[in-house]
This record gives sequence, structure tokens and C-alpha cells, in this order.
Amino acid sequence: MPIRELLEEALLEPEIGLTPCFRWHATPVGIAALWQAGSAPSSPPFEDALKEGLQVGLDLSREEREFHQLNSGLVLLFHS
Repeated sequence: MPIRELLEEALLEPEIGLTPCFRWHATPVGIAALWQAGSAPSSPPFEDALKEGLQVGLDLSREEREFHQLNSGLVLLFHS
């Protein structure tokens, strides 16, 4: 299954946390941070996600990072 489909499906499940800018989800491919603070910024806000991830108990500083634009919005994906 393509990664986009996996992410879209996982975002339908309940979130594992909420922060001011993101809705957090555990997915089969890693931790997804769905942007929720209005229109998406011009560059992926990874630094904001790292700070807000700590608010929900996630230290993502050593994880690989990528982003995806999905039907549900901008998703920052953190994985090993």
C-alpha cells in the first residue's frame, strides 16, 4: 500500500495527542503530525513540530523527517 494511502487511513483513527498547531497520530510508518493552525506554511514547520511533540511526550529529535501534502492537509512524518 502506498505511503499516502497508509497515512490517509491512519488519520481517520483517533489522535494520540493535540497541540496548538498539530494533531498527532501513530501510523504504521511512524508518527504523523497533521497541521491544524490555519493555512500551511511555505516550508514544513519541523522545528515547531519538535517543540510541540514534547508537549505530548514525543521526543522526535532523532527521527528521520519527511512531509506529505494529503487530502486532509500537510502531514509531517517522523520515523526511524
